[in-house]
Amino acid sequence: MISNDRLKKMPLQKIKEKFPFSETFFENNGLDIKGFETKTFIEYLQNFSEEEREELAIDTHKLEDDFIDYMEQMIEFMGIEDKDTIDSLTILPGKNKSGEGETFGEFTINKSEIVAIVGPTGSGKSRLLADIEWTANKDTPTDRTILINGEIKDKDYTSYSYNSLVAQLSQNMNFVMDLSVKDFLSLHAKSRMVEDRETVIEKIIDAANNLAGEKFDLNTQITSLSGGQSRALMIADTAILSSSPIVLIDEIENAGIDRKKALDLLVSEEKIVLMATHDPSLALIADKRIVIRNGGIYRVIQTDSKEKQILKELEKMDKKINGLRAKLRKGEILENL
Repeated sequence: MISNDRLKKMPLQKIKEKFPFSETFFENNGLDIKGFETKTFIEYLQNFSEEEREELAIDTHKLEDDFIDYMEQMIEFMGIEDKDTIDSLTILPGKNKSGEGETFGEFTINKSEIVAIVGPTGSGKSRLLADIEWTANKDTPTDRTILINGEIKDKDYTSYSYNSLVAQLSQNMNFVMDLSVKDFLSLHAKSRMVEDRETVIEKIIDAANNLAGEKFDLNTQITSLSGGQSRALMIADTAILSSSPIVLIDEIENAGIDRKKALDLLVSEEKIVLMATHDPSLALIADKRIVIRNGGIYRVIQTDSKEKQILKELEKMDKKINGLRAKLRKGEILENL
Protein backbone atom coordinates (compact mmCIF):
# COMPACT_ATOMS: atom_id res chain seq x y z
CA MET A 1 0.00 0.00 0.00
CA ILE A 2 1.22 3.51 -0.79
CA SER A 3 2.02 5.31 2.48
CA ASN A 4 0.35 8.50 3.72
CA ASP A 5 3.71 10.27 3.76
CA ARG A 6 4.28 9.38 0.09
CA LEU A 7 0.88 10.77 -0.87
CA LYS A 8 1.46 13.95 1.11
CA LYS A 9 4.82 14.56 -0.59
CA MET A 10 3.64 13.74 -4.13
CA PRO A 11 3.03 16.69 -6.52
CA LEU A 12 -0.58 17.07 -7.69
CA GLN A 13 0.37 16.38 -11.30
CA LYS A 14 1.98 13.10 -10.28
CA ILE A 15 -1.11 12.20 -8.26
CA LYS A 16 -3.36 12.90 -11.26
CA GLU A 17 -1.18 10.81 -13.57
CA LYS A 18 -0.77 7.90 -11.18
CA PHE A 19 -4.29 7.97 -9.69
CA PRO A 20 -6.73 9.49 -12.23
CA PHE A 21 -9.65 8.93 -9.83
CA SER A 22 -8.21 11.72 -7.63
CA GLU A 23 -9.81 14.25 -9.99
CA THR A 24 -13.22 13.11 -8.76
CA PHE A 25 -12.29 14.27 -5.27
CA PHE A 26 -11.14 17.66 -6.54
CA GLU A 27 -14.29 18.15 -8.61
CA ASN A 28 -16.68 17.04 -5.84
CA ASN A 29 -15.07 19.48 -3.43
CA GLY A 30 -14.93 22.36 -5.90
CA LEU A 31 -11.13 22.50 -5.84
CA ASP A 32 -9.44 24.04 -8.87
CA ILE A 33 -5.81 22.89 -8.82
CA LYS A 34 -4.88 24.46 -12.15
CA GLY A 35 -1.58 26.29 -11.76
CA PHE A 36 -0.63 24.26 -8.69
CA GLU A 37 0.32 21.00 -10.45
CA THR A 38 3.90 21.12 -9.13
CA LYS A 39 2.70 21.63 -5.54
CA THR A 40 1.62 18.99 -3.04
CA PHE A 41 -2.01 18.88 -1.89
CA ILE A 42 -1.01 20.38 1.45
CA GLU A 43 0.88 23.20 -0.26
CA TYR A 44 -2.17 23.82 -2.45
CA LEU A 45 -4.42 24.12 0.62
CA GLN A 46 -1.98 26.53 2.27
CA ASN A 47 -2.53 28.86 -0.67
CA PHE A 48 -6.02 29.77 0.60
CA SER A 49 -6.08 32.95 2.65
CA GLU A 50 -8.03 33.25 5.90
CA GLU A 51 -10.69 35.32 4.10
CA GLU A 52 -11.05 32.74 1.32
CA ARG A 53 -11.40 29.90 3.80
CA GLU A 54 -14.18 31.76 5.60
CA GLU A 55 -15.91 32.86 2.39
CA LEU A 56 -15.81 29.37 0.83
CA ALA A 57 -16.37 27.58 4.15
CA ILE A 58 -13.19 25.57 3.63
CA ASP A 59 -11.71 23.63 6.51
CA THR A 60 -8.25 22.85 5.13
CA HIS A 61 -7.38 20.40 7.92
CA LYS A 62 -10.57 18.42 7.28
CA LEU A 63 -9.97 18.53 3.51
CA GLU A 64 -6.49 17.14 4.02
CA ASP A 65 -7.81 14.28 6.16
CA ASP A 66 -10.70 13.62 3.77
CA PHE A 67 -8.34 13.52 0.79
CA ILE A 68 -6.01 11.00 2.44
CA ASP A 69 -8.99 8.87 3.54
CA TYR A 70 -10.48 8.97 0.02
CA MET A 71 -7.18 8.04 -1.62
CA GLU A 72 -6.52 5.23 0.86
CA GLN A 73 -9.98 3.75 0.30
CA MET A 74 -9.72 3.92 -3.49
CA ILE A 75 -6.20 2.50 -3.52
CA GLU A 76 -7.24 -0.36 -1.23
CA PHE A 77 -10.44 -1.01 -3.22
CA MET A 78 -8.47 -1.28 -6.47
CA GLY A 79 -5.63 -3.24 -4.93
CA ILE A 80 -3.09 -0.73 -6.16
CA GLU A 81 0.55 -1.28 -5.30
CA ASP A 82 3.22 1.24 -6.17
CA LYS A 83 5.23 -0.44 -8.92
CA ASP A 84 8.08 2.01 -8.31
CA THR A 85 8.72 0.22 -5.03
CA ILE A 86 9.37 -3.15 -6.70
CA ASP A 87 13.14 -3.01 -6.98
CA SER A 88 14.14 -6.65 -6.65
CA LEU A 89 13.02 -10.27 -6.74
CA THR A 90 14.94 -12.91 -4.78
CA ILE A 91 14.78 -16.69 -5.22
CA LEU A 92 15.63 -18.76 -2.15
CA PRO A 93 16.64 -22.40 -2.76
CA GLY A 94 14.25 -25.32 -2.58
CA LYS A 95 14.69 -28.85 -3.93
CA ASN A 96 14.77 -30.74 -7.22
CA LYS A 97 12.55 -33.62 -8.36
CA SER A 98 14.70 -36.08 -6.41
CA GLY A 99 14.25 -34.13 -3.20
CA GLU A 100 17.85 -32.92 -3.21
CA GLY A 101 18.41 -29.36 -2.01
CA GLU A 102 19.33 -26.62 -4.46
CA THR A 103 22.82 -25.33 -3.73
CA PHE A 104 22.88 -21.82 -5.25
CA GLY A 105 22.38 -19.98 -1.96
CA GLU A 106 20.06 -17.15 -2.99
CA PHE A 107 19.64 -15.25 -6.24
CA THR A 108 18.44 -11.62 -6.53
CA ILE A 109 17.24 -9.97 -9.75
CA ASN A 110 16.90 -6.19 -9.92
CA LYS A 111 14.59 -4.12 -12.12
CA SER A 112 15.78 -3.53 -15.69
CA GLU A 113 17.64 -6.86 -15.58
CA ILE A 114 17.00 -9.75 -17.94
CA VAL A 115 17.49 -13.30 -16.72
CA ALA A 116 17.24 -16.35 -18.97
CA ILE A 117 16.09 -19.76 -17.74
CA VAL A 118 17.64 -22.63 -19.69
CA GLY A 119 17.47 -26.40 -19.54
CA PRO A 120 16.09 -29.44 -21.40
CA THR A 121 12.39 -29.76 -22.17
CA GLY A 122 10.61 -30.95 -19.03
CA SER A 123 13.47 -29.93 -16.74
CA GLY A 124 11.38 -27.47 -14.74
CA LYS A 125 11.72 -24.07 -16.42
CA SER A 126 7.98 -23.41 -16.40
CA ARG A 127 7.80 -24.57 -12.78
CA LEU A 128 10.25 -21.83 -11.80
CA LEU A 129 8.14 -19.23 -13.62
CA ALA A 130 5.07 -20.57 -11.79
CA ASP A 131 6.86 -20.29 -8.43
CA ILE A 132 7.62 -16.64 -9.17
CA GLU A 133 4.07 -15.88 -10.31
CA TRP A 134 2.70 -17.51 -7.16
CA THR A 135 5.35 -15.80 -4.98
CA ALA A 136 6.03 -19.23 -3.53
CA ASN A 137 6.70 -19.59 0.17
CA LYS A 138 7.62 -23.26 0.54
CA ASP A 139 4.11 -24.07 -0.67
CA THR A 140 4.89 -25.47 -4.13
CA PRO A 141 6.46 -28.81 -5.20
CA THR A 142 9.92 -27.18 -5.35
CA ASP A 143 9.76 -25.84 -1.77
CA ARG A 144 11.24 -22.53 -3.01
CA THR A 145 10.63 -19.11 -1.51
CA ILE A 146 10.24 -15.93 -3.56
CA LEU A 147 10.94 -12.57 -1.93
CA ILE A 148 9.85 -9.18 -3.26
CA ASN A 149 12.19 -6.40 -2.13
CA GLY A 150 13.66 -8.92 0.29
CA GLU A 151 10.30 -9.70 1.92
CA ILE A 152 7.69 -12.44 1.74
CA LYS A 153 4.50 -11.07 0.21
CA ASP A 154 0.95 -11.98 1.19
CA LYS A 155 -0.91 -14.02 -1.41
CA ASP A 156 -3.48 -11.20 -1.63
CA TYR A 157 -0.70 -9.08 -3.11
CA THR A 158 -0.98 -10.87 -6.45
CA SER A 159 -4.67 -11.73 -6.60
CA TYR A 160 -6.93 -9.88 -9.02
CA SER A 161 -5.46 -6.48 -8.33
CA TYR A 162 -5.43 -3.28 -10.34
CA ASN A 163 -1.66 -3.52 -10.44
CA SER A 164 -0.85 -7.23 -10.79
CA LEU A 165 2.65 -8.12 -9.65
CA VAL A 166 3.34 -10.40 -12.63
CA ALA A 167 2.53 -10.32 -16.34
CA GLN A 168 3.05 -13.52 -18.35
CA LEU A 169 3.79 -13.78 -22.06
CA SER A 170 3.90 -17.05 -23.96
CA GLN A 171 3.99 -18.29 -27.54
CA ASN A 172 0.31 -19.25 -27.37
CA MET A 173 -1.70 -16.03 -27.49
CA ASN A 174 -5.14 -16.41 -29.03
CA PHE A 175 -7.79 -13.70 -28.85
CA VAL A 176 -11.43 -14.74 -28.48
CA MET A 177 -13.11 -11.31 -28.52
CA ASP A 178 -13.93 -9.94 -31.96
CA LEU A 179 -12.73 -6.37 -31.41
CA SER A 180 -10.55 -4.00 -33.36
CA VAL A 181 -7.06 -3.37 -32.01
CA LYS A 182 -8.18 0.14 -31.05
CA ASP A 183 -11.22 -1.09 -29.13
CA PHE A 184 -9.15 -3.73 -27.36
CA LEU A 185 -6.51 -1.20 -26.27
CA SER A 186 -9.18 1.35 -25.34
CA LEU A 187 -10.83 -1.17 -23.00
CA HIS A 188 -7.53 -1.96 -21.36
CA ALA A 189 -6.57 1.71 -21.03
CA LYS A 190 -9.99 2.51 -19.59
CA SER A 191 -9.67 -0.29 -17.03
CA ARG A 192 -6.35 1.26 -15.98
CA MET A 193 -8.04 4.67 -15.71
CA VAL A 194 -5.56 6.15 -18.19
CA GLU A 195 -6.32 9.80 -18.79
CA ASP A 196 -4.80 10.44 -22.22
CA ARG A 197 -5.89 7.15 -23.80
CA GLU A 198 -5.37 8.22 -27.42
CA THR A 199 -1.69 9.04 -26.86
CA VAL A 200 -1.04 5.79 -25.01
CA ILE A 201 -2.82 3.74 -27.69
CA GLU A 202 -0.77 5.36 -30.45
CA LYS A 203 2.41 4.64 -28.49
CA ILE A 204 1.45 0.97 -28.12
CA ILE A 205 0.57 0.44 -31.80
CA ASP A 206 3.82 2.13 -32.87
CA ALA A 207 5.83 -0.07 -30.52
CA ALA A 208 3.98 -3.22 -31.66
CA ASN A 209 4.66 -2.46 -35.33
CA ASN A 210 8.31 -1.93 -34.47
CA LEU A 211 8.37 -5.53 -33.19
CA ALA A 212 6.13 -7.29 -35.72
CA GLY A 213 7.32 -8.63 -39.05
CA GLU A 214 4.19 -7.37 -40.80
CA LYS A 215 2.56 -4.05 -39.93
CA PHE A 216 -1.06 -3.71 -38.79
CA ASP A 217 -3.22 -0.77 -37.75
CA LEU A 218 -5.77 0.16 -35.11
CA ASN A 219 -8.68 -0.90 -37.32
CA THR A 220 -7.39 -4.47 -37.66
CA GLN A 221 -9.56 -7.06 -35.89
CA ILE A 222 -7.55 -8.75 -33.16
CA THR A 223 -8.90 -12.16 -34.20
CA SER A 224 -7.30 -11.68 -37.61
CA LEU A 225 -3.83 -10.91 -36.25
CA SER A 226 -1.11 -13.44 -36.99
CA GLY A 227 0.70 -15.15 -34.13
CA GLY A 228 3.64 -12.75 -34.44
CA GLN A 229 1.38 -9.70 -34.58
CA SER A 230 -0.57 -10.87 -31.53
CA ARG A 231 2.60 -11.33 -29.51
CA ALA A 232 3.98 -7.98 -30.68
CA LEU A 233 0.75 -6.29 -29.55
CA MET A 234 0.75 -7.99 -26.15
CA ILE A 235 4.44 -7.27 -25.50
CA ALA A 236 3.95 -3.58 -26.35
CA ASP A 237 0.78 -3.49 -24.24
CA THR A 238 2.57 -5.15 -21.31
CA ALA A 239 5.57 -2.81 -21.52
CA ILE A 240 3.63 0.45 -21.89
CA LEU A 241 0.21 -0.03 -20.31
CA SER A 242 0.58 -2.86 -17.83
CA SER A 243 1.80 -1.79 -14.42
CA SER A 244 3.14 -5.26 -13.61
CA PRO A 245 6.79 -4.80 -12.58
CA ILE A 246 7.73 -8.44 -13.28
CA VAL A 247 7.38 -10.01 -16.72
CA LEU A 248 7.67 -13.77 -17.23
CA ILE A 249 8.25 -14.96 -20.79
CA ASP A 250 7.84 -18.61 -21.73
CA GLU A 251 9.72 -19.44 -24.95
CA ILE A 252 9.17 -16.66 -27.52
CA GLU A 253 12.00 -17.71 -29.85
CA ASN A 254 9.52 -18.71 -32.56
CA ALA A 255 7.16 -15.83 -31.89
CA GLY A 256 7.66 -14.07 -35.24
CA ILE A 257 8.82 -10.81 -33.64
CA ASP A 258 12.06 -8.89 -33.22
CA ARG A 259 13.05 -10.49 -29.93
CA LYS A 260 15.88 -8.11 -29.06
CA LYS A 261 13.67 -5.06 -29.59
CA ALA A 262 10.97 -6.71 -27.47
CA LEU A 263 13.37 -7.23 -24.57
CA ASP A 264 14.81 -3.73 -24.95
CA LEU A 265 11.28 -2.30 -24.78
CA LEU A 266 10.43 -4.22 -21.61
CA VAL A 267 13.69 -3.28 -19.89
CA SER A 268 13.31 0.39 -20.87
CA GLU A 269 10.11 0.41 -18.81
CA GLU A 270 12.10 -0.81 -15.77
CA LYS A 271 10.60 -4.29 -15.69
CA ILE A 272 12.22 -7.35 -14.12
CA VAL A 273 12.28 -9.82 -17.02
CA LEU A 274 12.69 -13.60 -16.77
CA MET A 275 12.41 -15.77 -19.86
CA ALA A 276 12.51 -19.52 -20.36
CA THR A 277 14.29 -20.19 -23.64
CA HIS A 278 16.15 -22.72 -25.80
CA ASP A 279 17.52 -19.99 -28.06
CA PRO A 280 21.26 -19.24 -27.56
CA SER A 281 20.84 -15.63 -28.74
CA LEU A 282 18.16 -14.92 -26.16
CA ALA A 283 20.12 -16.72 -23.45
CA LEU A 284 23.17 -14.54 -24.12
CA ILE A 285 21.17 -11.31 -24.36
CA ALA A 286 20.30 -11.90 -20.71
CA ASP A 287 22.50 -10.49 -17.96
CA LYS A 288 22.49 -13.89 -16.24
CA ARG A 289 21.01 -17.30 -16.86
CA ILE A 290 19.58 -19.90 -14.55
CA VAL A 291 20.35 -23.49 -15.52
CA ILE A 292 17.59 -25.96 -14.61
CA ARG A 293 18.33 -29.66 -14.18
CA ASN A 294 15.98 -32.36 -12.85
CA GLY A 295 13.49 -29.75 -11.64
CA GLY A 296 16.03 -27.79 -9.62
CA ILE A 297 18.26 -24.76 -10.10
CA TYR A 298 21.60 -26.37 -10.91
CA ARG A 299 23.65 -23.26 -11.62
CA VAL A 300 23.49 -19.47 -12.10
CA ILE A 301 25.82 -18.07 -14.76
CA GLN A 302 26.82 -14.44 -15.37
CA THR A 303 27.04 -13.63 -19.09
CA ASP A 304 30.67 -12.58 -19.59
CA SER A 305 32.47 -10.59 -22.29
CA LYS A 306 33.43 -13.70 -24.28
CA GLU A 307 29.81 -14.79 -24.49
CA LYS A 308 28.74 -11.28 -25.47
CA GLN A 309 31.20 -11.53 -28.37
CA ILE A 310 29.62 -14.83 -29.38
CA LEU A 311 26.26 -13.09 -29.17
CA LYS A 312 27.40 -10.55 -31.78
CA GLU A 313 28.18 -13.41 -34.17
CA LEU A 314 24.84 -15.04 -33.47
CA GLU A 315 23.06 -11.75 -34.17
CA LYS A 316 24.80 -11.54 -37.54
CA MET A 317 23.53 -15.03 -38.34
CA ASP A 318 20.03 -14.13 -37.17
CA LYS A 319 20.06 -11.02 -39.35
CA LYS A 320 21.05 -13.08 -42.39
CA ILE A 321 18.37 -15.70 -41.68
CA ASN A 322 15.73 -13.01 -41.19
CA GLY A 323 16.75 -11.43 -44.49
CA LEU A 324 16.34 -14.76 -46.28
CA ARG A 325 12.97 -15.28 -44.58
CA ALA A 326 11.79 -11.84 -45.73
CA LYS A 327 12.80 -12.63 -49.33
CA LEU A 328 10.93 -15.93 -49.25
CA ARG A 329 7.81 -14.19 -47.96
CA LYS A 330 8.00 -11.75 -50.86
CA GLY A 331 8.27 -14.61 -53.36
CA GLU A 332 11.85 -13.85 -54.30
CA ILE A 333 14.35 -16.48 -55.50
CA LEU A 334 17.28 -17.10 -53.15
CA GLU A 335 20.55 -16.98 -55.03
CA ASN A 336 23.17 -16.91 -52.28
CA LEU A 337 23.70 -16.71 -48.52
